[in-house]
Amino acid sequence: MALSGLWGASFLLIRIASPLLGPNVLSALRIGMASVTLALLMRLMRHSWPTAHWRELALLGVFSVAAPFILFAWAALHLPAGYSALLNSTAVMFGILASALLKEERLTVRKLAGCACGFVGVSLIVGLGPIKPSADVILAAAACIAASACYGCSTPLMKRALTRMQPLQIAAGIHFLALTIMLPIAAWSWPQAQFTPAALAAVAVMGIATSGLAYWLHLRIMVHVSTAAATSPLFLIPVFGVAWGHLFLGEPLGAGIYTGGALVLLASALVTGFNPLQKWLDVANAKP
Repeated sequence: MALSGLWGASFLLIRIASPLLGPNVLSALRIGMASVTLALLMRLMRHSWPTAHWRELALLGVFSVAAPFILFAWAALHLPAGYSALLNSTAVMFGILASALLKEERLTVRKLAGCACGFVGVSLIVGLGPIKPSADVILAAAACIAASACYGCSTPLMKRALTRMQPLQIAAGIHFLALTIMLPIAAWSWPQAQFTPAALAAVAVMGIATSGLAYWLHLRIMVHVSTAAATSPLFLIPVFGVAWGHLFLGEPLGAGIYTGGALVLLASALVTGFNPLQKWLDVANAKP
């Protein structure tokens, strides 16, 4: 619940900061703040930096931090926060497919049906939502899906990394290496950025809470659960993302958002086998 609320809020904050700072500068500042936060935690908890695994962490930094951050930041120039939050749910499907390729999950008819259902839902969100489809909207939606694919495909790799490193070491390492990649890109866009109080406050919350602390919390959860279960916060991110966008930015709602969002959530449940009623069904079936 905490992760869903934090990550759902991040789409609202990106929507506020990206038009002012630009996607490149926003992403670099967000990653920089997260790196400082996690470095302080590393020192306080006396963790050593996992320098021996820098190649693995650099790859994870690109696919789980740098690429999705900049893609979502660019999409926020053209899409409401709720759209991005809903499209982010497709990470569940990409995660299952990546796990299947790595022989960590078995594809079933249910999971494949879930993937198909999810992409139909995405089409409805983009095509029937309250925002009129245009070339920019479609490209922004594609950027969100690409970012979600990065998240999903990196999840099983992150799970493997946890067998060799501590959660805090991974979180700090991937953000620091992602920052080294983003700094030259951000330097090119720096003169055009508008460093307003609202933009800087949004970046501070994203860097400290929704990136630094949230990534550490997410990795701590992943130690104890499967790859599919690790994606469970994505179930509620769209709920929070759409709610925050509607409440604080006045983003419109429509039939496409409701129908498409419901299909994406149903798809997520199908591919992960999530069933909130299973516990009670098991108890009922066990009674004589």
